[in-house]
This record gives sequence, structure tokens and C-alpha cells, in this order.
Amino acid sequence: MKTYRVVELLGDGISAELSRSVHAIAGALPCRLEFTAVDLSAEARALRGAAVYDEAETLMRQTKVALKYPTTTTSEDGSPNKILRERCQFSVIHRPVMTIPGIETNFAKSIDIDVVRIGTGGTYEDAGRRIGPDTAVSLRVIERLPSRHAARFAFKLAMVRRSGVVSSSKYTIQKQTDGLFEEVCGNVALDYPGIAYRRELFDSMLASIIMRPERYAVIVTPNEYGDFLSDMLCGLIGSVGLGDSSSYAFADSGVITMAMFDPAGGTAPDIAGKNVCNPTAALLALASLLRHVGELDSAKALRSALLDAIAQGEKTGDIGGKLKCDEFTAAVGRRLQAQLGTA
Repeated sequence: MKTYRVVELLGDGISAELSRSVHAIAGALPCRLEFTAVDLSAEARALRGAAVYDEAETLMRQTKVALKYPTTTTSEDGSPNKILRERCQFSVIHRPVMTIPGIETNFAKSIDIDVVRIGTGGTYEDAGRRIGPDTAVSLRVIERLPSRHAARFAFKLAMVRRSGVVSSSKYTIQKQTDGLFEEVCGNVALDYPGIAYRRELFDSMLASIIMRPERYAVIVTPNEYGDFLSDMLCGLIGSVGLGDSSSYAFADSGVITMAMFDPAGGTAPDIAGKNVCNPTAALLALASLLRHVGELDSAKALRSALLDAIAQGEKTGDIGGKLKCDEFTAAVGRRLQAQLGTA
């Protein structure tokens, strides 16, 4: 049985329940995931300070792969996601969003879109400053190398999907910053002549997605645009808690050097400890991790088991079902074992 070392970054709220779900499913896999836990909860961060991030970073650089659960952003140390992105140089964030049969939504059409965003820069690097009582400013940064990493990731993903790529920003208004991003995307597109490529203004693209989502498969954007877009798309498929996220660091050559996988939802403190949370996004993150390390059959089987359980009505209360978190996990586990022939 092949073994993979994985750093498990524990968080707040429903983190413990998501971790139990992941471990239960991992136990049914034909490979072994050797988890090394790091407590990134708000309590641990307040107690240990920067040492907790030092530990996480050191271990992640050793294993090259991590699974993270939701963490609370505090006024004392800010966002753990942002700190980890900066420390580990996660320059690309990938969020796949697809319609899940069995989940009722307010949106009638089907969505199957991969959002690739630059993980650094944009408006998120600078909290800004006040200039007198009535004015505030902040810097917005777009860099060539992270833009290139994001664009290449998007085009490689499009090769796998056999689809096209859309780059999107406000390049007619933010002519220097978004203009640089689009310039890089256009140059990368030249290396992939067989892949259809177009650029669209971000605001008009949002409207177009609502009207004709079938026109979109892989979208690459600067940092904040991708953040907004992926949350909107998750809302269209029924819940922000249904999406998983992958963060990647690269060598200058474009080779991935480190990856972190996490559910895109929040800590949900109001339901923590009640065994009612939905582990779908955490299990999708696990499937993405398995795909990344090369366990393609297990990744495919897990996604299939998860989607089949929901389609057959075995789902948690937040998406119209009656199962508790552990009951849903067990339902997915049974299907996974049947698919893998390990039941």
C-alpha cells in the first residue's frame, strides 16, 4: 500500500467534524494517508503566535502537500489563509464549481467552471491608509510571474478538459495593472495554439455567465476577481459550502513545488459540535489532493461516490436531506468501497 505524508491543518468551528469525516473516508482508500496535524485554531495561534506558522510551513515544505480546514480570521493575527499564501508563496488558487444533481438551487442551468485566480497581489496585499478624515487609499499590485503561473495552470487545465480559456479583468479601466495581467495571458496563449482563448471584461462576464454558463469552462483572473467569482458560482449551485479550493506554489520553471487543499466554506460556529455540518467540500478537497499525488482512480471514485450519494437523496440537512455529518460520511464510504472493490 502506497503511503503519502500529508500535513493536516486543523482549524476552528466545524474543523474537528470535517477532519473526522476525512479520516473516515481516508481509511477506505487503497492507499495510506499519513496525517501530521498542526493546530491552527484561533486559540493555538493566540497562545503560540508565529511559532504555529513556523511549524506548519516547515512541515509543508517537507511533505509538499497539506489539507486545511476552516480557520477564523482574528484582529490579532489576521487571516491564516493569507499568511500561509505569503509564507508558502501560493501564487495560484484553483476552485472548481459544478452543478451537483440532487441539490435544489435558484438557478436552472448547469455549471461546470474552473476558476483559476492569482493567489497574491490585487487589492488584498494592502489594507490601505487614511488620508485625512474623508479619504482612504490602497495599493493594487499585479506581478508578471504569478500572472504567468495562473495563466499556464489555466491552459494546462483546459488541455485536460478539452475546453477553452477565458481571461477576465477590468483591463479597459485598470489599464496598467489588469493590462499587465491580460498581456501575460495573451502571451501564454501563444504557446497553446490549439486552445480557444478570449478575454472578457469582468462585469459583463458575470452577466454572461448567468445567461449562458455553457460558454465557460476555465476562467483565469486576478486575485480579488476570482474570489468574488468563485463565491458567486457556488451560490448558483446551492451553497458556498459546496466548493473546494486548491493552492499551488511554483518554481520559476512552472513546476508545482507545494500544494494545499481546503474546503472553501467558513467555520460555521453556530453548528460546530452538533454533527450537522456538510463535509462535501472537505471530501472534494480530499479528492483533489488524491488527484494531485497521482491516485487518479481513488480521486475519481471518491468524487463519484460523493455525487452519487447526494443524487440518491443521502445528504445533510443544509441541502435538503436528513443525514447527520457522520451518517452522510458513512454513506459516501460505502459507495467508495463498492466502486473500489474493497467492500
